[in-house]
Amino acid sequence: MLHVTRIQPLAIDPPRRSIPWALYHARGGITGFPSPAQDYDGRRIDLNEQLIPRPTSTFMFTADGDSMQCPDGSGIYAGDRLLVDRSIDADHGDIVIALVDGEMIIKELRCRGCPPALHSANPHYTPIPLRDAQYQIWGVVTDILRRMRR
Repeated sequence: MLHVTRIQPLAIDPPRRSIPWALYHARGGITGFPSPAQDYDGRRIDLNEQLIPRPTSTFMFTADGDSMQCPDGSGIYAGDRLLVDRSIDADHGDIVIALVDGEMIIKELRCRGCPPALHSANPHYTPIPLRDAQYQIWGVVTDILRRMRR
């Protein structure tokens, strides 16, 4: 089962940090129109602006476990950091942080055409029906942050 190991509330007004846009462009061929990315030479990227549109309701979690790992290698892995927005109403197909019987878990909410349940991406885990469970949808996962090189 995939659990939440750490909750890191984000600052209400996080300091602005920016990353430069790439100044070099790679092209696979010579034909076609110039890259639209050329318009952004020298500009900077603010990750707060890109990833956190509602800072007062956004939190960061660290995932633990294997229930959201897909057989094809995709999904959420232990150690992934999840940006979770509490102001979004959860809908069918959303990945959510849910409090079920006192335990915080990460699952996909499915509620269209079937009784509402929380599903794992890993087929070794059975769905958790919500009809008779004590649960609360805590927030919706909006982004997964994964370090590619350690």
